[in-house]
Amino acid sequence: MTKKRALRRTIGFAALLILTAVFFILELVSGTTALSVSEVFSALSGSSDTAAHTIVANIRLPRAIAAALLGGALSVSGFLLQSFFSNPIAGPYVLGISSGAKLTVALAMMFSLQNGIMLNSAAMVGAAFVGSMLSMGAILLLSGKVRNMAQLIVAGVMIGYICSAVTELAVTFADDANIVNLHNWSMGSFSGISMDNVKVIAVIVFAAAAASFMLSKPMSAYQLGESYAQNMGVDLRLFKLALILLSSILSACVTAFAGPVSFVGIAVPHLVKTAFGTAKPIIIIPASFIGGAVFCLMCDLIARMLFVPVELSISTITAVFGAPIVIAAMLSRRGQKRGVS
Repeated sequence: MTKKRALRRTIGFAALLILTAVFFILELVSGTTALSVSEVFSALSGSSDTAAHTIVANIRLPRAIAAALLGGALSVSGFLLQSFFSNPIAGPYVLGISSGAKLTVALAMMFSLQNGIMLNSAAMVGAAFVGSMLSMGAILLLSGKVRNMAQLIVAGVMIGYICSAVTELAVTFADDANIVNLHNWSMGSFSGISMDNVKVIAVIVFAAAAASFMLSKPMSAYQLGESYAQNMGVDLRLFKLALILLSSILSACVTAFAGPVSFVGIAVPHLVKTAFGTAKPIIIIPASFIGGAVFCLMCDLIARMLFVPVELSISTITAVFGAPIVIAAMLSRRGQKRGVS
């Protein structure tokens, strides 16, 4: 039995890594200007013409790396929230955390654009983190009064609607020159991300993901109940605070650079847990990270190529694939409850 589980996980990780490589290469070769794999390698090595080098090194490569890193970040953020609330449909988008980050980033962008101030990456992430923490604070306050998880999810959706409405109101009164930038960002997209942005994203995402992985052992104990975790020596206050901070940092980083991206944080952890046949954090955190990278690379490729040269928002594609998975997770949870009762 143990050998079968080990083989299943080995095959699972191998499949995810292969899919990551395949979609990453497709991201580099596909576009309005199609390139072969050899042309891509020539462009990256600097032995190709200037146009090909500019397309690959300055546009497609940073976009593909950002899609992989931010997809992984969003997926791990969703898994942390699902562990915190003990519910498989908890995620940064559903609970309104992404919308809170979207609101504060939009306000920061409007202020900077109207005053001719260049907003750097750290300021964008900081603004998104403040918004995500405000939304998370509202959810935590409500969680103390609302015992039913379904009602808490509905409250999170309402918080998301309120934040989105305020964002749209603010965008409506922005200068015409600023509306295009804000509108494109608020729809969600990995386009326009530079290699300098990628360096900042990599530092934040790898640090937060590594810290999340370090929490695997107390998270496993927490999955068996708060009393069991306390008996195992887990400091629940510090542990919950770490989960909230890490989840908020990861989702804030995504919103700051790519805008709101829907359903990845719920759909990917659910798919990974089903495929690997376990919910152990030491397995699911790295698998979710790679799975989120595959999911976002695939969705970004479809968003770019489905109606080329017109590009769809990334949330349009992630919703098409992610929403049915969320519904399946809800039905599966209801079936498990009936089985228990």
